Parts: sequence; C-alpha cells; structure tokens
Amino acid sequence: MRQARFDAARAAVHARLPVGAALGDRRRFLRIDVAAHRLDADEDTFAAELATLEALAAQADLITGAVFAGMSEGISWRTGVDLLVRRPDDTYLPVVISNHRVARPDARSATPVIATSRLGLGAPVEGAFRLRHHAADGYRLAFAARALAELGLDSGVGGSIGQDRSRAFLTPTAPLQPALDAALAVDLPTGPRRVKECATCRFWPLCEADLRAADDISLSLPGDRARDFRERGITTVQGLIDAGLGQASDLAAAWREGIVLLRKVDTVTAPATDVEIDVDMEAYLDQGAYLWGAFDGERYHPFVTWIALGGDAEAENFARFWDWLMGRRARARAEGRTFAAYCWSNNGENHWLRMSARRFAGRTFGDVRVPSEAEVQEFIAGDEWVDVFKLVRAQLAGPSGLGLKVVAPEAGFNWDVGDFDGEESVNARRISRGSDAAAMHARSQLLRYNEDDCRATAAVRHWLRAGAPGTPRLGAR
Repeated sequence: MRQARFDAARAAVHARLPVGAALGDRRRFLRIDVAAHRLDADEDTFAAELATLEALAAQADLITGAVFAGMSEGISWRTGVDLLVRRPDDTYLPVVISNHRVARPDARSATPVIATSRLGLGAPVEGAFRLRHHAADGYRLAFAARALAELGLDSGVGGSIGQDRSRAFLTPTAPLQPALDAALAVDLPTGPRRVKECATCRFWPLCEADLRAADDISLSLPGDRARDFRERGITTVQGLIDAGLGQASDLAAAWREGIVLLRKVDTVTAPATDVEIDVDMEAYLDQGAYLWGAFDGERYHPFVTWIALGGDAEAENFARFWDWLMGRRARARAEGRTFAAYCWSNNGENHWLRMSARRFAGRTFGDVRVPSEAEVQEFIAGDEWVDVFKLVRAQLAGPSGLGLKVVAPEAGFNWDVGDFDGEESVNARRISRGSDAAAMHARSQLLRYNEDDCRATAAVRHWLRAGAPGTPRLGAR
C-alpha cells in the first residue's frame, strides 16, 4: 500500500515535469529518462548507473530515475535519485520525491522554491515556507550529493517534493553529511532491537522471543528512547527498574506488570459543559480535509465529500460543518447553557480549520458560508475548544505512550475496526474515490473509523471526570 502511494506520488510529479522548453526560454532543454529498474537487481541497477553517467556526460537539463553507487568508510552503498536538475554552472541538484510533508507555509521563514514544472528551466525564488526534516529523505539527498561530488558535479543543494507536488523545496546538503557519516559508522547489529516498525513486521514473533530472553530495554523503550540509558550501561528492563530513576523506572515496572497507565497527579479530572461535541477530522495528505465528524453524545454527524479536494466540494463541506458547529454553540448560548467542542490532539484539526478558512474564505453555498481565518482563530484560541490529549498528557503517563488507542480502552471503549489506523485511512481514501463495491466499502470504513474516534474521545473525557478509576499513582510502587 505504501508502494502504491509512492507510485501515485511519482506519477503526479512526473505529470508536471517539463518535456521541452517553454515559450520565452532561451536555452535548449534536454530531458533524459533512465529506464525503470529495481535497486535490488544488480543487472538492472548496473545498466541504470551507466545510463545515469551517460546522461550527466550529455549535460541533460533534467534526468529522471538516476542511480548512483559508491563506497564510504569501507561500506558500499547504492541509491536511487528521482530527479537530477542541471544548474547554470553545470552542477546538478538532486531532488527526491516523498509522501512526507516537507514544508509548511510560514510568513517568518524564507526558503528557496522552484516550481516542479520549471525544473531544468527556471531559477528558484524565495518562498514563505518552513522546511520539515525527514531522516529518510535526508539520507537520500546526502548520498546523491556525495556521488555528485565524486564526479565534480555537486551543487551543494538538494531538493524535496513532498505532498505539495507542484513545488520543489531546496536545502543545503552539506549539513546532511554528518548524520550520514554517523549512520554509516554504526556497527551492524548482531541481534534484534525493538523499533516502531516491529508492530507490522512478520518477523516480530522471532525477534520478540530473543528480546524477552535478553530482557532487552527496547521492549519498554523502543528505538532511540533507550539511548541515554544504554550509554549509562543500563541495557535491560530489570536494570532500568532497579536503577531507581524516577518516572523512567516506574514506567519500566509498569510495562513489566502490564499496567497501561499511571497517574501523575493525585486527582484526575476534566472540564464539563452542558452541551458537548466531540470532533475528529480526516485529511488526505496535504490536499485537504474531506471528513469532519462530530458526536453530540447521542448521534454521529459526518460532513464528508468523496470527490477531488481543493474545489467547491471541499469548501462547501467545510462550510456546512462550521455552520452546524457554530449553530449548536449559538443555540446553547441562547438557552443559557455552556458549550464546548472537544478533540484528541488538535494540531491536525487546527491546521485544517485555519487552512480551509484561508483557502476558501468568503465562498457561500446557499445558506452557509466559509468562515474567515480570524473567526476560526478566535474559536480555537478560546475555552470552548478543548484538546483532550493535553488533559491526558498533563495527568497521566504510560509505558506504551498516550495515544487514543492506548488510553480509550482503559476508559472502556473499543473500536469496531480494531486494526484500522491513520495509515489505513490514507489508503482507504484513495480507494473511496471510485464508484465500485471496494470504494463503497472504503467509505463505510472511513465513516466508522471517524465515528469511533469521536466516541473514543468522549469516553476518555467521561473517564477522566470520574478520576481515571483503576489507574495507579506514579511512584507508588
């Protein structure tokens, strides 16, 4: 499914790439597409490497599907580069295509940007964006820059095209090299270590047995979370428990005992109002929000569009959700009752509330209109918009984190679609755009998943108000 999403991203970018000089361009334009290959197939890759070198020798302005191989610190490596873009000084800019969000609008920042449709033809301009770093993308750019440097063709700059397929965001590649050196210098592991990807790995049952036999600290602190303790010589769960290091040791003991949550405070609580709405939003990458779900304590209200995002359908859907939510608030106030809307970790909701208002402000659809960004900001900055995750984080701790799917079961709530998660929702959204039985099933899944997230948030609120019964006190062992 991830590969299908990446293939779709690559196709969307390639559809925007130039195939020739535009009217007014004074330079000739040569594009060379390296034949499709598999990086794990030596014969295919060797042919692609040669084709890449030939394209560079021909001074192509745009090269797609390039492959480089090299040797660093005695370690051989091979990397694919989605795009190579020739610069005016005959050096090359490597560009990777990613499904990450590689930049966000930010009026306080300035980042060089070039339109995808002008790669190899135009010059970058300053854009009001703040870059977001992703290690996997950084390694790919660092490898590409290293290979180009060996050929004397490194521009010192790399680019990333993320969820916004229309732009490549540029960044210096020299700062990426130390991290690559550090990664290459790490000895290959002789045994397993738990990381987040273990949750979906078919080899986990084999690794888990070895980890439990060794009582490895990564069982309770996966990935790099145990790095500081390992450097202090603490490599086992029991060692961390016995070290008496406060919350870290208490959480390790909780993991050992199968305790999911611990109280950080004597009394757990949560605010209450007369009228309460639980909200959950679903967005598709950076394209827009297609589903605004709301649960009013009795009924689930979905505001959804299944067609392409970015146009009137998304705008009207958002306008109708906002009108409904503000209508419930106005009615409560008119009746002299208190009101609040709740969500779980509202960063995503806040982003798409603001962005939807910014993109569509002023549009009207019958009796509803899209609010201004100022209206949205006033609401989300007020006391009537409550982040339940912040309430949980301030009062609870857990050895397996504080995600909604960790906390809600402790509050007595379970999802109908238990194995459906954020990544599954992205895949389901792609499928839902169709009109066949698979699309209808995907739509049903998305609505049920969103409804359960709304209901789960409500369940956690009520459980917090009851004092989080059954939750031991941190440090009480």
